[in-house]
Amino acid sequence: MPSSRTLHRFFKLAAAAAITGPLGAALATNGMLMEGYGPISAAMGGAAQGYDHGTAGMAENPATLALGSGVPRLDMALGLLGPKITSSVPGMEGMNAPSGGTSYLMPALGYTTRMGQLTYGVGMFAQGGMGTEYDANSFMAAGSGSAVRSELGVGSVIFPLAYQVSPDLTVGATVDYMWASMDLLMAASPMQLGSMITGSSGALGGAITSGALNTATWARINFSDDSKFSGAAKAKGFGSKIGATLKVGNGVTVGGSYRFKSKLDDMKTESSSASMTANPGGGAQTFADNGSITIINFQMPSVLALGASWQVQPALLLAADIKSIGWSDAMKSLNMRFESTGYTGSVSFAMPQNWKDQTVLNLGMAWKATEQVTLRAGLNLADNPIPESLVNPLFPATIKNHMTLGLGYKVSDTGDFNAAVTVAPASTVTNSSGVAISHEQTNLQLMFTQRF
Repeated sequence: MPSSRTLHRFFKLAAAAAITGPLGAALATNGMLMEGYGPISAAMGGAAQGYDHGTAGMAENPATLALGSGVPRLDMALGLLGPKITSSVPGMEGMNAPSGGTSYLMPALGYTTRMGQLTYGVGMFAQGGMGTEYDANSFMAAGSGSAVRSELGVGSVIFPLAYQVSPDLTVGATVDYMWASMDLLMAASPMQLGSMITGSSGALGGAITSGALNTATWARINFSDDSKFSGAAKAKGFGSKIGATLKVGNGVTVGGSYRFKSKLDDMKTESSSASMTANPGGGAQTFADNGSITIINFQMPSVLALGASWQVQPALLLAADIKSIGWSDAMKSLNMRFESTGYTGSVSFAMPQNWKDQTVLNLGMAWKATEQVTLRAGLNLADNPIPESLVNPLFPATIKNHMTLGLGYKVSDTGDFNAAVTVAPASTVTNSSGVAISHEQTNLQLMFTQRF
């Protein structure tokens, strides 16, 4: 059993993560979700439903936690996501803007133990997100002379239970304490910003809709706390998952899980921490106001996943999953409301998204080359959930296909090291404004496991 000191350190880290949130945005690759949670699953293309891949099972199918040996296990992981995003207007000189957001850290912790037929524990995982950074002198700044940036991150502390009903059947469930945060430094033309307005009231509404936007050459919405740990707009809430696995014979195990749509509060900034500005051709600002921003009803989607693994021989494991991610119910529109501290009233905005449900195929294999070394490889194949015409260069979650490789090394009888690398080739889309967005990624996940 682990020492009380070890458990105290784990719970202290998990509590700190719950307060601060994950390090930066998790710019994810199946829409806003990760291609795989933990390096074992990630190295096998994200397949996770029908075999034991450690405490990361609580982020996918919690029933897989009961497939392990039952020995207390602590996983400590770190992900490094490396997106490469460039927005451009083809054929126009100077209209090329590479995103400076090229490195995002993503820590994770997981602990499980077993009592009789019941496996339980706790874990902290980044669930997903997206983000970009464009220079102040790029066309994305719309002439405002200030940088443009987005950063959206979602994380959770997960409390799983898994039960071995029989030698062949396991079931599991989780309760997830979730948080979300967002920064946004957005520049737009008056026409673009005006098309986003869905409602206004009071003196603020009059100043924006009949004043500033009629004379401005650019307009901005800004809220950011410049923190690597969280965004200026914050929300908390809950999620949950259920799952099961069944051994059907000849080394084959089937599994399935369902992640329920999240129940997050509206994300809100502190009073006076957000701003709206508009600038006329003459140079002096005609409008500048501070206030608060509320992002209304942002949620993470439901996920239905089915999969199987096949222990072909003691040294060779094959796995495959198929997932349906319910983006159409979660990402219809990004809705915001600005409430002024200097004027009466408010202004509401909507950024149409109209994401479609996404189908993801996960294929993976693991080969135990020696007693110490396991080699893994996989494919993660998906469609782009965002209609091309609506892709915003600030939120280009358009990656489709991934190739994955990984390595597991047995350090000792109780310690393992696992690593995975994911390469996502460039996916390029062109939106209705004629902006072409190219997005590719190289991601790394590392994990050390200690059994007690």
